[in-house]
Amino acid sequence: MKKKYLKHISGLTLIEILIGIVVSSLMMAAMYTTYSIVNTTYSQVTNKAQISRSSRDLIELLIRDVRMSGFKYYLGKNSLGYPEQSYLKFVGGATTIKESHDPIVIIPNSLGHSSLGDTTPNTTPKHDVTDLCCDKIHIVFDDFDQIDKRQPYNRYKVTYYAKPVGTVGQDPRYAIYKSKISWEQRRDSDTGDWPATGRWIADCSECYHDQLVRDYVEDMEFIALDREGRRLTPLPSPTSPAGRNNLYKIRSVDIKIAFRSENEFYRFDARQGKERPLSGFARTIKKYSDRYLRDNVVISVYTRNILDDGLF
Repeated sequence: MKKKYLKHISGLTLIEILIGIVVSSLMMAAMYTTYSIVNTTYSQVTNKAQISRSSRDLIELLIRDVRMSGFKYYLGKNSLGYPEQSYLKFVGGATTIKESHDPIVIIPNSLGHSSLGDTTPNTTPKHDVTDLCCDKIHIVFDDFDQIDKRQPYNRYKVTYYAKPVGTVGQDPRYAIYKSKISWEQRRDSDTGDWPATGRWIADCSECYHDQLVRDYVEDMEFIALDREGRRLTPLPSPTSPAGRNNLYKIRSVDIKIAFRSENEFYRFDARQGKERPLSGFARTIKKYSDRYLRDNVVISVYTRNILDDGLF
């Protein structure tokens, strides 16, 4: 009776088991491939969103300061005994950037920053010396401080500049820094000066130097435009006669910044001849074969405080 019962029990043959394993393996591979694609897509979207989100801070700072360029504070009649408007004399079109009070000065292809202006040579670059990154911009504007009776009207010079962070062959990239200095001139004095290095913080609680604004930057470019929207050539600068002529013709500034992802974005390097281009700049289009994502932001900012007569 027992043997008869065992004859009716069904089982799996070796072939059936092998087929089941193969089918299960195919299903697992399909599920993993789907997960991998979804995860990669999610990471790419997250990286793009992170670049966009973190770049907004730098863009907003630049927009605010460029719009303030050339601003001169007017207090009007007051009961505080202060002058009705700023008594600070502007040194427009000076021969050096350090002396300049011009609202916007743009220096192309310049790394680093010095309190002496832009005559001090940069330190040994960590990148290829033929690299054209990045532009530098000086912005000057006035403000008012009713608490400081010795110098109620203040003048600030804000500078945005880049420094190389990575090294050639490893992780080459730049970071954007910002500095802010204040013109020193009391009410009872006819002369003043920008503070020297070492006194920026001691003499001005609002001033700073080498403040990191944004890391993982690929390039930064500033283009000054006139009232017709045409590019001002040469760039507005006090260091040349032609540049001085354009200092007060600025009506807007095109800001172009390229950002780079912190982590590798693509799964493979670009093949030779199929490099990924980074366009949108007036300079030569750059092409990259590495796996990092690069995205650029281009925005126009109007300078509402700069007049043709050289006054603020």
